[in-house]
Amino acid sequence: MSDLVNRAVGRRTFVLGSAAAAGTAALAGPLAGSASAASFGWSDDGSNYVVDTGASLVFKVSKTNGDLTSLVYKGTEYQGYGGMNSHIESGLGASTVTLAQSGTTILISVTHGTLKHYYAARSGENNVYLWTNKADTSVSATRYIVRVKAGLFLNDEPDSYTYAPTTIEASDVFEKSDGQTRSKHYSKLRVADYDYIGWSTGSVGLYVVRSNHEKASGGPFYRSLLRHQSSGGGGLYEILYYGENQTEAQRFGLQGPYVIAFTDGGAPSSALYHANLTTSWADSLGISGYVAASGRGRVAGVGISGRNTAYAYTVGLANSTAQYWASARSSDGYFAIGGVLPGTYTLTVFKGELAVYTGSVTVTAGGTTTLNTIAIPSSNDPSNASAIWRINDWDGTPGGFKNAALMTYAHPSDVRAASWTGNVVVGSGTETSAFPCYLWKDVNSGIVVYFKLTAAQAAAAHTLRIGVTTAYANGRPQVVVNDTWTSAVPSPPSQPSTRSLTVGSYRGNNHTFTYSVPASAWLTDTGAYNTLKIYVASGSGSTSFLSAGTSIDAIDLLT
Repeated sequence: MSDLVNRAVGRRTFVLGSAAAAGTAALAGPLAGSASAASFGWSDDGSNYVVDTGASLVFKVSKTNGDLTSLVYKGTEYQGYGGMNSHIESGLGASTVTLAQSGTTILISVTHGTLKHYYAARSGENNVYLWTNKADTSVSATRYIVRVKAGLFLNDEPDSYTYAPTTIEASDVFEKSDGQTRSKHYSKLRVADYDYIGWSTGSVGLYVVRSNHEKASGGPFYRSLLRHQSSGGGGLYEILYYGENQTEAQRFGLQGPYVIAFTDGGAPSSALYHANLTTSWADSLGISGYVAASGRGRVAGVGISGRNTAYAYTVGLANSTAQYWASARSSDGYFAIGGVLPGTYTLTVFKGELAVYTGSVTVTAGGTTTLNTIAIPSSNDPSNASAIWRINDWDGTPGGFKNAALMTYAHPSDVRAASWTGNVVVGSGTETSAFPCYLWKDVNSGIVVYFKLTAAQAAAAHTLRIGVTTAYANGRPQVVVNDTWTSAVPSPPSQPSTRSLTVGSYRGNNHTFTYSVPASAWLTDTGAYNTLKIYVASGSGSTSFLSAGTSIDAIDLLT
């Protein structure tokens, strides 16, 4: 049965799906389950299990290593490039592969040491459901990659390097002849921002619909590579654990289902989205680590007080075994998080991406834990502190600063970036837009902020605060006031040790540096500008945009 389409996209386009598209998604997946599928079934060609979904999709799984060796949709082969298959990580190697059919479901099970991986097909659907259970670190299984033949879905997007032959960083960041940059890292999106990734020609769509990421790490605002496209072929990823710019330890257990979905060009069905997908049909399949809906619980909060209504708020749950999150309702802060594994979790309320409240909540199987109104203490939001001046507002992101929007999908050297240098004048009205979102030791260290003080203000000591969202190579700010007072070099906070600022991510651990500036540091002439010079201190890093650096959230001088 072909999918019904209510949205088409043109040739040479790509799709990164968000929850906002759910209401207009094309019918596919579970909604096609009632179709007549006389050819549904499986066979053994000697090397592979061959599964015909009874719709328009036939796929093969290797009996020796569990690779997905073929994806034929409406007679066209989509799988593979460079002689490689679709698989966990770069392939598991020798594995035990078995197949079982239960009514209208076929399940292929792959066992490689302590790792178990599964493919499931449902009669009449153009979907492949996948689960991966990683029990420990003995197997390097951090992703599933769907490798797609070259030329089927062409594009020139941030995560495409088809037209970018010049390598400018490592082996994965490229520059086009026009100075724009491309990399598989440049997805633009946080985990919370998308439900599916993929491409469409207008008549065929190929997507990976992500899982709920309950066993992933990094929280709702984490960014990692999602997709790539080059002259050699394309790749769609479900990242189960990614170590780059990672803020949390790896979690273990069953992750999924995530879904490889074909459509007639429209978006995958919203019924496949992790928030909507029901898999009662898988309850009795014997999938290792599988927990049915009846074995899960729910958390609901009646509201959140003390919010700044100019910002979106997110509520997250996390412990060492699982993570979940949901948006708080803008009108009153109501939230609900379902499908939660039993256990005790740290509950965090985020203003934007800045944690402003933490608590604890216990979830039981089959139950709903109802929370009274959560009151955010005024002191927990740094924006509530009285300030003489403030550059940007505190929300845990560099949003609003110069080049901030571009940096989630481009390299700092990109021709579209405004100059990383230049001074800032408080009171000019351009303080935020003139201040660079990132500071590097070898690029723009020593940026100057000019500001005036009244006589009363200049007669007193003040606290200067600089908020950061991540750092590379232990880069942290050291300040000099009026070339007469120099702060100590602060200790570096805990931050990821990998690349971040050059691969599209500012998400690390939010940290606030405070500096107690004595009254003697200020100018007594109220008509003169005081100067604040912000340097990046670190003995690590290399040069240019890979020198020690940091991402800025906000800067203020308190009263």
